[in-house]
Parts: sequence; C-alpha cells; structure tokens
Amino acid sequence: MTRQPHAAPLNDWANGTRVTAPIADFAAKALVAAELEVRKLRHDPIQLFTRAVQPVLWLTIFGQVFTQVRGIPTGGLSYMDFMTPGILAQSVLFMSIFTGLLVIWEKDLGILHKLMVSPAPKSALVLGKAIGAGVRCLSQLLIVYIVAALLGVGLSWRPLDILGVATVVMLGAALFSTFSLIVACWAQTHERVMGVGQLMMMPLFFASNAIYPIDIMPGWLQVVSRLNPLTYMVDALRNLMLVEPAGSYSLGLSMSILIGVSALLIAFCGRLYPRLVR
Repeated sequence: MTRQPHAAPLNDWANGTRVTAPIADFAAKALVAAELEVRKLRHDPIQLFTRAVQPVLWLTIFGQVFTQVRGIPTGGLSYMDFMTPGILAQSVLFMSIFTGLLVIWEKDLGILHKLMVSPAPKSALVLGKAIGAGVRCLSQLLIVYIVAALLGVGLSWRPLDILGVATVVMLGAALFSTFSLIVACWAQTHERVMGVGQLMMMPLFFASNAIYPIDIMPGWLQVVSRLNPLTYMVDALRNLMLVEPAGSYSLGLSMSILIGVSALLIAFCGRLYPRLVR
C-alpha cells in the first residue's frame, strides 16, 4: 500500500521516455546528416561568395534603377526598402533549388548508396540536407545585409529581428531544397534536374511579392501568388528585416505556412528518397 503513490509518477516517466526517445534519436540522426552537409563547405567555400554576385547586382543595379520609377506602389516605403527582403528570398530560392543536383552527384559517386543502408530514417537524411542548405544560405543573409546597409536601406538591427530573419532563411532553404530533392527523386539525371530547376525558378520568383506588391497583379496571378510559398517567405522577411514592418500577412501566419509546407515536403521526400538508388 505504501508504494502505490509512486506507481503513477514512474509510469508517467516511462511513457514520456517512450515518446521522447524516438524524437531525440530522429533529431540526432538529422543533425549528423546536416553536419556532413556543412563539412562540404570546407572543400569549396568560394561558392558562397560567387553566389553572392546575383543579389549584389539586383540591389545595386535593378534596385537603383527602379527606385527612380514612381509607378510601383510600396505603401510609403522606398523601393529599395521594399525590394531588399525579396532579393534575399530570391537568393535563398536560387541557391536551394539546385540541391537535387548535389544528390545526383552523390548517387553517381556511390556516396548515396552508403547513406541509404544506414539505419537512419530517410526523412532524417532529407531533414539533414535541408538544414545544410539553410546553413549555406546564411551567407546570403550576411551579404545582403552588408550591401543593403551601404545603400541606406532602413534595416532593423535588433538581435531578435536578425535571429528571426535567419530562422526564415533556414525555413525557406529547407522548403525549396526539399522540393529540389523531390524533383531529383523523379528526374534521376543531372540534365532533368537542371531543366526542371530552371523552369521553376523564374515562375516562383516573378509570381510572388518579391519585387512588386500582389495588389497590382492580374487577378489570376494574385491567386497563384497566394499559393506560392515564396510569397510568405518574403512577407515574413519584410516584417522582420525593416525598421518599418511592411508585411501584408501576420508573421505568425507566414511562419506557420513555411513550417507546415516544409514538414509535409520532408515527410513526402523521405518516402521517395530510396528511389534514387534503385
């Protein structure tokens, strides 16, 4: 009778351990896969800076020219302020959308076969690659912040806002890199992955609110833009990057959509991933 009161806490602890242990194991394996991706940057760190050329050109040339155009309504913001979060999102999209090419390369070298026979869940491997893509894209955040500050963009330098921007960049990179992996699982070759990636980049970018507001789009394009996850990434960045938040949606809604879509794509890609080595 004296031991009866202790049974429930012990049972609760055991039940909690059964629930959290698989989650912790999954997270640990995903982080190991992410570490492998980050280590690859040591062999070719120059690629991070060569990829920075595109956002720099967009900000210094396209942005400076269109600042002189008064026909794009930006809600009281200067056009440079309005465009800068969109160019950061564009950089993340362009870096992430070709992640599938790296997987095809690993497949051709036999590296992917070794990973597939490991006991790690395939979704953990996909999540690891998504995290690695996010780390690579953080370099774009640094470059865009430096160039935007030199151009006089009204950036918010509060630590929590910068941390929020880094989180959005990681989520966007995870989403689009996982989408690229799904394409690779279907395409199976460098040429097809490259073709589909190039086919998708421009529609995703221009059918979003990155360089102009949704309100000035034709009705059918407004519908497409609201279904485009890049729109919510740009909107979250506008709420966090600028001194005057300029998002059309709440930050919570944008973040929820990015997290939800990323989770669905990672789970789906985890089921498709073994097809790469068949």
